[in-house]
Amino acid sequence: CQPSAQGTAGFRGTVTDAPDFDASADAETLYNAMKGIGSDKEAILDLVTGRSNAQRQEIVQAYKSSYGKNLIDDLKYELTGKFERLIVSLMRPQAYHDAKEIHDAIKGAGTDEKCLIEVLASRNNQQIHNLVEAYKDAYGSDIEEDVTGDTSGHFKKMLVVLLQALFAAGEEQWGTEESIFIMLLGNRGVNHLQMVFDKYQEIAEKPIEDSIKSELSGDFERLMLAVVQCIRSVPMYFAKRLYKSMKGLGTQDNTLIRIMICRSEIDMLDIRECFRMSYEKSLYNMIKEDTSGDYKRTLLALCGGDDDLAGEFFPEAAQLAYKMWETSATTKVQLRPTIRPASDFDPADDAQNLRKAMKGFGTDEDVIINIVANRSNEQRQEIRQAFKSILGRDLMKDLKSELSKNLERLIIGLMLTPAEFDAKMMRKAMEGAGTDEHALIEILVTRSNGEIQAMNAAYRAGYKKSMEDAIQSDTSGRFSQILTSLVQGAREQGPADCDRALVDAQVSTSCNMTLELADACNEDSDDMEIKFMSILCTRSFPHLRRVFQEFVRCSNKDIEQIIKKEMSGDVKQAMYGIVRSVKNQSNYFAERLYKAMKGMGTDDRALIRIMVSRSEVDLFNIRKEFKETHDCSLHEFIQVETMVVSFHILHGD
Repeated sequence: CQPSAQGTAGFRGTVTDAPDFDASADAETLYNAMKGIGSDKEAILDLVTGRSNAQRQEIVQAYKSSYGKNLIDDLKYELTGKFERLIVSLMRPQAYHDAKEIHDAIKGAGTDEKCLIEVLASRNNQQIHNLVEAYKDAYGSDIEEDVTGDTSGHFKKMLVVLLQALFAAGEEQWGTEESIFIMLLGNRGVNHLQMVFDKYQEIAEKPIEDSIKSELSGDFERLMLAVVQCIRSVPMYFAKRLYKSMKGLGTQDNTLIRIMICRSEIDMLDIRECFRMSYEKSLYNMIKEDTSGDYKRTLLALCGGDDDLAGEFFPEAAQLAYKMWETSATTKVQLRPTIRPASDFDPADDAQNLRKAMKGFGTDEDVIINIVANRSNEQRQEIRQAFKSILGRDLMKDLKSELSKNLERLIIGLMLTPAEFDAKMMRKAMEGAGTDEHALIEILVTRSNGEIQAMNAAYRAGYKKSMEDAIQSDTSGRFSQILTSLVQGAREQGPADCDRALVDAQVSTSCNMTLELADACNEDSDDMEIKFMSILCTRSFPHLRRVFQEFVRCSNKDIEQIIKKEMSGDVKQAMYGIVRSVKNQSNYFAERLYKAMKGMGTDDRALIRIMVSRSEVDLFNIRKEFKETHDCSLHEFIQVETMVVSFHILHGD
C-alpha cells in the first residue's frame, strides 16, 4: 500500500483572508502610504501580502470610491522595478493576471513559449475558462486566435486543446506520434492518465517522459513534458519551475513573480515541501539568497515560512517520494558516454603526431587535445605503448613537461587508466593538510565493486600503501568506518529482495522513532548511524531503492530528509551521497558539477575528476540531467566558467 495522501484536500496556500477585514480602512492606509514625498513601501508591502486576492479587489473598489483614483495606477506611479511589478500583479484578479501573462508572452516580435507552456499546462478547467473570459474582457480579442496566430505546428495544436479545456475522450482519428500524444494527454482525465503512466512504466520499463524526450523536440516536447509533470504533481512542477528561475545564469524574475502570486492562495505549502524534497534547501532560503530589498521581502511573505527551520514533513511529499522511488526502482537506465573509440585508429600515427606537437619551441595544444579527447581510454593506452616502443620516450613525462595547470591535469587524467585515475584522485583528496571529504564520498559511492577493487590495486601499486590504510590514517570516527566499508568493494549484487527490503526499512524507521522519543541523545545517535551504515553501505542499489520506498510507506517520511535532519558533518554527507547516487546517479553527478562551478571560483579538481571519469560511462546522461535541473546546458556553463578548450571536446558537443 502507498502512504496516505491525507493532506491533499483543503486549503494549502500561504495567503489567506485577513480577519476583521475593512476595505475602506485599508484603502486609506494605502492612500496615506503614497501621499506626499516618497512612499511607505513597508506599509504597502505588509498590507498587500496580508490580504487575499478577493480582499484586494474590495480594496481597489474602496480606493476608487473614497478618492476617485485608480489604485493600480497610483501604485505604478509610486513604486519602481521588480517590486512594482510584483505588487501591481498581486492587485489584479488571478484570471486577469494570467491573461496579462499570456498577452505579454505573445505580443511584440518574439514569443515567450515557456510562459505559454507553464500557464496553460498547469491550470485546471475552471481556471482556463476564467482566463479565456478575462482575456476577452481585457484585450477585446479571442485568446485562442491570438495564441494560434503566434505559434505553429503540433505545439499550436496542443495549446488549442488546453485552451479549450478538453478532458473527455475524443473520436478523431490520429496518425503521427505527435498527434497521439496530443490526443492522449489533452483528452483524458487526470486520474486516468496517472494510471496510464504507471502502466506505461510497467510495460516499457521507463517513464513516459523518456519516450516524449526521444520522440518529440523543441517547444512541443517541453509542452508535453509540462503536461505530464502537472498530471503527476502540480506542486512538484512548480517547485522545478521556481528552482530553474533562480538557478543558473541570472534570475528569471517574470517566472518567479508569476508563480509566487498564482500559487500563494492554492498550494504554496505543497510547493515548498516538494522544493525542499527535490533540492537541498528550502524555497524560503533560495529566495532569500537570490533576491534583495522590498522585492525579496514581498516574495518571502508570499512564501510564508522557512521549511529548513520547521523540519516538518507533509503527507503530499511522502506520497511523491514513494512514487519517485517506485519510478527509480522500475526504470532501466541506458548509460550513454560522450567519448567512443575512434574509427580507423592507428596508435603509431597518433604517437608520432603527439611527438611532433611537442617538439621544438612551443607546443601545439590543439593537436594534443584533438587526439587525446577523441580516443577511448583503451586506445590511449595503446598510444602510450606505441610512443614508448617507437620513440623510446615516456609520453606521460613529455605531456607533463609541455603542458601546464588545468590543461596538463586534464590531459594526464585522460591518459591514465580509469583505475589509475581514481587512485590518483583518492590520493589527492587525502594528501596535504586538509582532506577533500566530498571527493572521497563521490568516488566511493559511485563506483562498482569491480572499479573499487581495480582502484585498490592501482593505489597499492602506485603509492606502496593500501587505500584502506590511507583512509583510516586520514579520517576518523564513523565517517572513517563508512569509507572503510565502501572501499572493500563488497557491496551485495543482484535485484531487490522485497521481503528483506521491508525488514531493512522497518529497522531504519524504528531507529529513527527511538531517536525522536529520546531527543536524539548521543547513544541513540550512534545507534542510528550504525544501523544506517549497515544497510546503506552493503546492500545493492536495486535493493536500496526498494528499501527507501518501503521507508516512505512505513514512516510517511523521506530518507533524505531524515539523514539531513538527524545526522551531521561528514557522516551526513556520506549517507546523503549514497542515497542521491542510488536515486539517480546521473543527477548526483550533475549537481556535483554545478556545485564545482557555481559561486566564487571553480573547483577545477572536481570538474576534471567528473568529466574524465564519466566521459566513457554516462556523461551524456549527466548532461541531460544538468539541462533539466538548471535550464542551462552543461556546455554553456563550462564555457562561462573555464577557458580550457578541451572541455568542449570532452563534453561531446
